Formats: sequence, C-alpha cells, structure tokens
Amino acid sequence: MALLRLPEPYAFELSTARYRAFGTDLANLWHEGGLHRVLGGREVRIEAAQGGVDVEPLDAEIEPIVRKLLGTEFDLDAFYGFAQSELVLARLVRELRGLRPPVAVEPFESLVTSITAQQVSLHAAFAIRNRLIARFGARAEHAYAFPVRERLALAEPEELRALGFSRRKAEYVVGLARSDLDLYALAALPDEEVKAQLTALPGIGEWTADWFLARHLARPQAWPAGDLGVRKAVSRFYGEGRDLATEEVRSIGERFVPFQNLTAHYLLAGLLRDT
Repeated sequence: MALLRLPEPYAFELSTARYRAFGTDLANLWHEGGLHRVLGGREVRIEAAQGGVDVEPLDAEIEPIVRKLLGTEFDLDAFYGFAQSELVLARLVRELRGLRPPVAVEPFESLVTSITAQQVSLHAAFAIRNRLIARFGARAEHAYAFPVRERLALAEPEELRALGFSRRKAEYVVGLARSDLDLYALAALPDEEVKAQLTALPGIGEWTADWFLARHLARPQAWPAGDLGVRKAVSRFYGEGRDLATEEVRSIGERFVPFQNLTAHYLLAGLLRDT
C-alpha cells in the first residue's frame, strides 16, 4: 500500500463512521478495518496510517478522488479557530478533533442517495440503496460501483419499486437519470443557482439540494436547516430544551457563517455521541 499524506489533523475512524453507523454501504464498504470504494473500475482500499492514509492502488487518477472523498477540501484549521468563540463548538471540536466529513465524489450518486433517504430512516434508506446498487451496479472484489446514470436511465420505475422505492421516488430517480441537466457543470455555479437548477427537477426539493451542496460540493455555507437530524442537533445544543422549528434553525445558522457546513456535521456527530 502507498501512503497518501493528508492535512492534519485527520482521524480516520471518526471521519468514516458514517459508513458504519446505519448499516452496510455496498458502494463505500467498510471491510476488515478499511474503506473500499470502486474508482475508475478499480476497487480501492483505504486504511488509517500515520500522517494520512494507506491506499491500494494509488496513482495519479485515484489520488484526487480519494482526497475529495476524505474531505480534504474542508479547512479545519480555520473552522477550529472560529469554533473557539462558540462554547458548544469549542467543546465539540475538542471531542471530535480530526473529523473530516466524507464527500460524495459523484453528483448523480449524491442525488440518488438523498432521494432514497427522503422521509424514511437512514437505516431503511441504506437498505433500499444497497438493493439498488446490487441490482444495477457492478461488483468488484468486495465493494460495488454505484450504478451509473446511463444504466438507470434505461431502467423503468417498476424495477425500482421492486427494490423498495415508493412509486414517486422510483419516478424521481429514473427522471433524474434521463434529464438533460449536466450535474458536473453545477460545480461552477454559486450556491443559489445550484439550488435553483436542482429544485426545477421533479422530486428534488430544498432538503435534497442543501445536502448536495453540503455532501457533494462541500460548500462552506451549506446549511440543511430542514433536515430532521440537523434540527434535532441544533435543538439539542442551542434550543434550551425546546424542539426548534426549521426557520429557527435557519436563523441560528447565520451565527456560523462561513462555516455552516462543518458546523452541521460536528453538531450531528456530537448528537450521535450523546445518544
């Protein structure tokens, strides 16, 4: 295996916990202490290492994808400096030091994953998503490649319903796959334009668009105020015993400019640790 050096601090187990918290993820597979992901048709294994991670195989094509996957574009040093002015965040960054939120490297996969998770538990969403991956993806040695857009464009909604998708969600996924929207081009647009283009598609609302900004584009000020988990986390740490409404959560997010995205992830991780 080859060492890929990452910006310090980096806590591998903490940063990859999401892939284990809600069940097996066939496309981001935790196997025998390492993360497996199919990149460019090759299965890549990522393990913890001193100063970064060990990656096998590692070359010029795989390296930038692994760096994005592991959240290296997040500026933790600046966020940690900002967090010292916030009593709650100051505690969380001490407890969760080195947490880098993983990033969904493919835009289509990111959107399909969010559609799958709409209005269901994350455990249920992972199970349905895995059935989709096993049915339409390609298996390597251990992990599967997430189904490509072109393959799902050929599918019929009834095929997805057989996997556990609701009728509407099946239509949304197939409709997204068949749409003319260039998902890669969204990376060049400002946040509000990204949201406008995404929410013009059937089945993609503000919640899905916000998570696309947060978990695929890693935009610093993405703040999924309408997410139930985020709302619970903000209520837990800032609600003084109240369950906050979405608009209250949105308003509280203004105090975290320009680090709303990292704040959301640290609050969610903190909530998970406290429950």
